[in-house]
Amino acid sequence: MQYDVNTPAEYLEALDEDWRKEKLLELRELIFEKAPGLKEGIRYKMLSYEDDRGVPFQLNAQRGYVSFYVGDASKIDSTGELLEGINVGKGCLRFKKSNVLANTRMDEFIQKAIELWQAGEDIDC
Repeated sequence: MQYDVNTPAEYLEALDEDWRKEKLLELRELIFEKAPGLKEGIRYKMLSYEDDRGVPFQLNAQRGYVSFYVGDASKIDSTGELLEGINVGKGCLRFKKSNVLANTRMDEFIQKAIELWQAGEDIDC
């Protein structure tokens, strides 16, 4: 889904008060915790997290899931261990209502992704 907004606050305000907003806010907190140097903004009508090199992460609430855009997840987690139980698509991770973030290793995945990003490694598709 696309939201016609200009700021992160407007984006969050535009979300329905349901499980998608809760899931998105949980992922957002993990990004803030593991990648505190990234600035939150809006790009392509979704939340973006960027620094002077560009945008390593984006979040968006879709109709049936929350998308966590990260580029090529296999460049970050080549074995798939960190993303076990998560629906991995081309360039994004999809979180459905049934995904419990506390039962995943997303914190480790985000930490590893930001470490690679800050080291200048290519994590894009």
